[in-house]
Amino acid sequence: MNGYTNGYTNGHTNGHTNGHTRECNFYEKNDVKEFLDSIHQLILDKALNDGTKNDHKVVEFLHPKEMLNKLQLDIGEKGTNNEVLLKFCEKLINMSVKTGKPGFYNQLYGFVDPYGLAGSWITDSLNTALHTYEVSPAFTMIEHYLIQKVCKMIGFQNGDGMFCPGGAFMNIMSIHLARFRNDNNIKKQGMYNQERMVVFASEGCHYSSVLAVGFLGIGQENLIKVKTDSKGKMSVKHLQNAVELSLKQGLNPIAVVATAGTTVLGAFDPLNEIADVCAQHNMWLHVDAAWGGFVLMSKKHRYRMAGVERVDSLAWNFHKMGNAPMQCSLLVVKEKGILEKCNSTNVEYLFQSDKYYDKTFDQGNKTIQCGKKVDNFKLWLMWKARGDAGMAAKMDRVMELSQYLVDQLRAQDDFRLVLPEFEYSNICFWYIPPSLENQEETEEWWQKLSKVGPKIKERMVSEGTLMVGYQPLPSMNKVNFFRFVLCQENCEESDLDFIIEEIRRFGKDLQF
Repeated sequence: MNGYTNGYTNGHTNGHTNGHTRECNFYEKNDVKEFLDSIHQLILDKALNDGTKNDHKVVEFLHPKEMLNKLQLDIGEKGTNNEVLLKFCEKLINMSVKTGKPGFYNQLYGFVDPYGLAGSWITDSLNTALHTYEVSPAFTMIEHYLIQKVCKMIGFQNGDGMFCPGGAFMNIMSIHLARFRNDNNIKKQGMYNQERMVVFASEGCHYSSVLAVGFLGIGQENLIKVKTDSKGKMSVKHLQNAVELSLKQGLNPIAVVATAGTTVLGAFDPLNEIADVCAQHNMWLHVDAAWGGFVLMSKKHRYRMAGVERVDSLAWNFHKMGNAPMQCSLLVVKEKGILEKCNSTNVEYLFQSDKYYDKTFDQGNKTIQCGKKVDNFKLWLMWKARGDAGMAAKMDRVMELSQYLVDQLRAQDDFRLVLPEFEYSNICFWYIPPSLENQEETEEWWQKLSKVGPKIKERMVSEGTLMVGYQPLPSMNKVNFFRFVLCQENCEESDLDFIIEEIRRFGKDLQF
């Protein structure tokens, strides 16, 4: 045989006009095609259809040792046939948490958008990276388009951005950019002989801000936590005082991390007022809108982010409220070019200066990544299917349902809201079992109430009907309470009534 062996021939078959082609395409082999067809049907039947029905459990909980015994993960010397693999995949789906089912309100994600899922399947099957137009022509164009669309929504006239591997990465990157703008010599010379830098974030900020300053060498002790008000918003007065104090101490304040939709209370920091402080002291303003950014889709609710056009960078997780498949995270910046200036290395084998095409759409020099996963198409496909109006309607419906739950909880004698009102779809509350009703609310009483959430959580997960998170909030002197978060598009009012009924059922016999 002249040319390649192992199934290659020298000829002009299968649509090729020149070169070597396979005699048999790998994916046309019967066993491969049947396996993929079976997996596809399994996903539709078990993960998507059964996994979103009310008559199925949210989780079949097992403790780690039991789970390990059931899974049997050993890989041997010989391969495994497709039938056994399919049975394992079905078992794995059955043993996984059904995050798309009404009843899963545990995290800031859930139901997966079907159009987004289709987009994810396509990008995974094409298996390409996004560093250059050459290897990813269509996807680099899509990324560029979405960045510009989001920048326009925010009010950035000449902005830029990039999709990133999650919200924590985006928050790290934003402080990385702030440090570079403060002194661009750091890129080559490092942080030797630098003034001590400080970053400010609210007491309600995501913990990734703590990770960021530690990771970047700024130091966790140099993240200054700003007090919050009674609603969980950053106190601008306390921010101003903290910045002025840092200057008196000879420190170098480089950035403020505001939050749009805090993890626990769903609070939105006052961006306009914070921007005034940043402008006064020449600090970078980043807004972590990983959770709350979706309000920008809605004319009715975007007022919560008034002043967003004044920030320097914004992080938005579309896999949270947007229901895109994880992960789908977009970081946008106001200053075009700063991403390349901060991160580029101009590696010759990827970013040649004499390329044969327009390099405008090459993405790799913007990021510290190289083999960057394509996360843009799943967002584009679901947004294209729904349109701007459909995305806005989703946001409006979630807010409507959240208010319904607030109203229902307020009407119950044995439930108490942590705040009088909530800005977003985080609804925080206590359940007061009969054994704690009509008692003086002493310190001892509150400590007993703190034990209610963990015990009910254990019961609900063991039974598998519901998953709602709980936590304390020491910064506001709050003991353990339930944190309900809604981003489930397939949720109805009756599903929210069920939450009240189930928590009451699990907790009515508790004694302390």
